[in-house]
This record gives sequence, structure tokens and C-alpha cells, in this order.
Amino acid sequence: MPSATATRRTPGIPFATRERPASGSFFLLLIAVCTAVTAANIYLAAPLLPLIAHDFGTVPAAVTWIASVAQLGYAAGLLFFAPLGDRVNRRPLVAGLSVATTASLLVAALAPGIAALAVCVFVAAAATVVPQLLVPLVAERAPADRRARHVAAVVAGLFTGIVAARVVGALAGQAFGWRWVFGGSAVLTLALGLATALALPSERRSRQGGLFAGVAELPGLLRRSPGLWRACVRQAGMFGAWSALWTSLTLLLTGPSYGLTTATAGLFGLFGLTASAVAPPAGGLVDRFGAARVVAVAYLVAAVSVPLFWLGGHVMVALFAAAIAVHAALVASHVANQTVALTTTTAPATANTAYVVSGFAGGALASAVAGPAFGHWGWTGVSAVAGAWLILGWVATVTRSPRRTPAEAAPLPPAPTGPTS
Repeated sequence: MPSATATRRTPGIPFATRERPASGSFFLLLIAVCTAVTAANIYLAAPLLPLIAHDFGTVPAAVTWIASVAQLGYAAGLLFFAPLGDRVNRRPLVAGLSVATTASLLVAALAPGIAALAVCVFVAAAATVVPQLLVPLVAERAPADRRARHVAAVVAGLFTGIVAARVVGALAGQAFGWRWVFGGSAVLTLALGLATALALPSERRSRQGGLFAGVAELPGLLRRSPGLWRACVRQAGMFGAWSALWTSLTLLLTGPSYGLTTATAGLFGLFGLTASAVAPPAGGLVDRFGAARVVAVAYLVAAVSVPLFWLGGHVMVALFAAAIAVHAALVASHVANQTVALTTTTAPATANTAYVVSGFAGGALASAVAGPAFGHWGWTGVSAVAGAWLILGWVATVTRSPRRTPAEAAPLPPAPTGPTS
């Protein structure tokens, strides 16, 4: 890992001048915590849907699309903002996006109707792409033999935030109202975002091709990198299955099958939170055995979780087991696939954009389909959507994918240090 005075060229990034080293356990912890807080904003509305529906005088099934709006907003933000990590100084970019997210959340807390709330949720999610600006930085500066483990530390923060949004959001929403949840998240986002921005190294970046040239590069990058393409498709399938189940779970738990309160249903997220502990060992397995094996095992675990979720429509203990299994599968798959995405091209931030946009687009589409499926066929319909997404994600890469890349099949090599084009 480079010292404060060492110089090197990072993959796909022109020479950068750094005022201080972006390394060390405290820096990694700060990034993980910031990632947790900002990632929670994407799923802030999901556990609050019954409260939002009641406040606006409608039924919960009529507002499930707000969860999809958040995911689509995040995908849009990733498409336009995340590639900037290859071109501009990340310090002011992280600060600016944190302020924009905070403002959107505050306006959402005051929203007079569902449409206004949806717009605010979309903007907040689009601006809360800070985690995906920080993950490439961690991967660039980590030792080659521990790169996946460092990425896994940030991924653990990401999924902790996603699951904590359900638990804390539901409890706080039940106690104080959903508007106070949005306001509280705004304060946390501003504090952690600005603290992280101050801790980031100052960088000089090339803006060749314009600020948004990374968007135009995405199709070509996917064509040239079969490993990146495969990681994108498989994570879209995995994340779609998880999203269909997880965003609809509150409707099941608060509905006639179980009749739980919003706060009690939110506590169900604690089962998923335990699965976030999978990230560090998953990173070690990727470093040791390669990403392809880890993804294959993760898909197998996810496939087992779907019938368990279906059974959980009537048997609570099956939901407990299914929640842990699907979260463990998602976390392990994400660590492996994102590590491949970050190490198979010379433009890590742009490749990461392609990867995460694919994942969240798959998740948003699955959530959008799961809502009507729940309305027409109940929990069986949601389980069927999840199973379909897993099948599509895996079969598409098995039947059409090119030969595996070295980054997938074996432990990851050192990042290139020579000049890049």
C-alpha cells in the first residue's frame, strides 16, 4: 500500500497527487460507516410503506412502487455520477453529493403527497452514490493479496446499512412517524458524508473526454471485458431475487397472514443483519479460490432460500432461515462479483458503475414486478418472481458467456502499475 510520499499509477487513473495516504484501519472504518449510513437511504422507504400509505389515506400495496423509484434513482445516479471517480477529485464530489442527499431527504420529510415524496426519494437515491465512489478507492490502494478482503469490509458496511434501514427505520417510524425517519437520516448523511470527504486524499484527475465521458464508455467496456459482463448479469439476477423478497416482506408480515406491527416487522431485519458477517470470510475465499467458485456457491444458497421464503408465507421459522440464507448469498456474491468488476479493466470507477447499475436495475425491475405479483397472487407470486430472476441471471451467463477470465478463476493478481491509455 502506498505511503504518503510514494508515487504510483493506479489502474485506469492518470497520475494523482495525494496529500495524505488513504489507508489504515481508521480510514477503512470511516468509509465502511459512511457507506452504511448512505446506503440506508436507498431502502429508507421500504419498511415505512404501511405508515406512508396510512398517512396519505391509501393501502400499502398502492405505494410499493416508491421502493422501485428509490432503486431506479440510485441506478441513475450511478450511471452519471459514479464514473466521475476516474476523472475528478473525489473529495469535493463526495461532499457535494452528501449535501444534495441531505437536502432531498429533508424535503421528503415535508412532502405533501405521494408524488412529491417519490420525486424526493428519486433525487436522494440518485445523489447517495458515495459508497460506489469509495469502493474503487479502497480496491486501488489495497495490497493485491488482501484486495477482496478490503472490498469486503466496505461491502459489510453497505449491507449493514441496507438491513439497518429496515430495523431502525421501522422502529423509529412506529415511535415518531415516517417523516422524522427521513429527517434523522438527513442529519446522519450530512455528518458522515462531510467527515469522509475531509478524510479523503486530494487528487488531480484527468478530464479527458469530458466529465460524463464514462457513460459513453460503458457499452464498449462491457464488450471488451467478459468478466465484467458476467459479474453484471449475475449480480442483477441475485439482487433482483433479493429485492423482490425483501421489499415485499413488510406487506406479508403486516398483512393478514401474520398481522405484525410495522415496528415488529422491522425487527425481522436483524436476521439479515447477522448475514452481513459473511462479507469478510467471503473476501478471504475470493482471494484464495477465485470469484467464480464463490458466486456459484452463493447462487446455490439463494436457490435454496426461495422455497424457504415461499414456505415462510405460513411458517415463521422458515422465514427466519430464508432471511439469513438469502442475505448471506447476496453478500458473498456481491463481494466476489464486485471484486472482479474492479480488477478486470483499467477504468475501475467506470466498470464499477456498469456493475452496480446492472445490479440495481435488476433489483428495481424485480421490485416493480413483485408489487403487482403480491397484489394478484400473494406471497407465492413474489417467490415466483425471485426464482425467475435467479434463473435468468445464471442461465444467461452459462449459455452465452465467454470463457472465464483469470480474475474469476484464480486469486486476484496485483493491480497494474504501468501507464494506461
